[in-house]
Amino acid sequence: MPAFLLRGMLTPLKEERSPLEYHLAMQDLIAQSGDLRLNQHSQVSVHADPRQRAWVEVDPNAVEANTLTVKSLLAKGCFLMAVVKADGYGHGAETVARAALRGGAKSLGVATLQEGIELRHAGLECPILVLGNLTHAEDLLACLQWDLMPTLSSSREAWLCQNLAESCDKNFSVQVKVDTGMTRLGCDLKGAPRLINTIENLSYINLKGVYSHLALADYDSNPQGAQVTKQQQKRFDSLVNSLGSGRRGFCFHLANSAGTLRDSALHYDMVRVGLALYGCSPISNLSNDLTLRAALAVKARVTLIREVPSGVGVSYGHRFITKRPSRLAVVGIGYADGVNRALSGRISALLGARLLPQVGAITMDQMVLDATDHPDIQVGSVVTLLGSEGNKTITPEHWSDLTGSIPWEVLCGFKNRLPRLII
Repeated sequence: MPAFLLRGMLTPLKEERSPLEYHLAMQDLIAQSGDLRLNQHSQVSVHADPRQRAWVEVDPNAVEANTLTVKSLLAKGCFLMAVVKADGYGHGAETVARAALRGGAKSLGVATLQEGIELRHAGLECPILVLGNLTHAEDLLACLQWDLMPTLSSSREAWLCQNLAESCDKNFSVQVKVDTGMTRLGCDLKGAPRLINTIENLSYINLKGVYSHLALADYDSNPQGAQVTKQQQKRFDSLVNSLGSGRRGFCFHLANSAGTLRDSALHYDMVRVGLALYGCSPISNLSNDLTLRAALAVKARVTLIREVPSGVGVSYGHRFITKRPSRLAVVGIGYADGVNRALSGRISALLGARLLPQVGAITMDQMVLDATDHPDIQVGSVVTLLGSEGNKTITPEHWSDLTGSIPWEVLCGFKNRLPRLII
């Protein structure tokens, strides 16, 4: 039911009123609220309900439980880094980080300097690794000041860190990344021993880890995946062995979520887990009995119900034409919120345990559901776009399969204008 909140006073207005009745009601509301003339600089306090239109619900208990579940697969002495980049895969980085640490994570991984600083601002004191390359002296200095570990891929950045740390008379913790087959960040495998030896001999640098990244650990759709992963593992093993057992004052890590769940031989001293913490498995054909809980749901409210005859076009382009007299529910969420326009006409929403098909083009701020067979849905009803209701569940994997994408992209796609509500 619509409502106006003026100066802390909530005055509901009935939905069925004539224009004159609405006019009179508003006059009464303004009279009760005091003088609202702008030249009097009166203050009107409007507090929007975060559930007014559309929102994301985040369950930190699920993140904690998933962390414990993944951690149970690790050998004693193998640590878990919770990857909370991209605002915790869209869940809220601080919320996810605290939940993962409660579940047994020992450190955090972020993509950017700013992400790391924000976690420090939030009061988190555990080790934080910046997974992206930082190449400017001012960025590396910020890492030093905020006690963040940069990833180094060359001796240039190593010497920058040494000089900055020496000028501040402060030790600088870093990690080295080595390219074993991702062909992205990291130093060349052949040059890795020399780089690591250089860094170990820099007086103000503490080398905390050496790592690489798997390219095809989630290889369900790629028959060469297993072979490539084994090749990367072999290359990483050769590096570990070349450094000698006496050089293991730092941590070796290779596995992402897929590698962690796929093969314990990929675990080494630590694993970096992202997607699995949020309740999604990056691989579908796991042999072990692994139960992960979805940590995110997307919900939206019906803003209008309209009845139309057969033969009426719906939304931009009239990509959907009603084939019968229809009852349509307009829902206040669209592609500007993170619901990909390519999903138009291909998804459904849950009302209780019932599926309502989405029809017509998804627009920037709205979508339309066919509610013809659901006469009980009304303005203000809440539908679930992602998540569970009753015995039905809609997953990020379902959306990504429809668009040829990946669940990572779906989760990271929900924009900041959707409030995050902790449940």
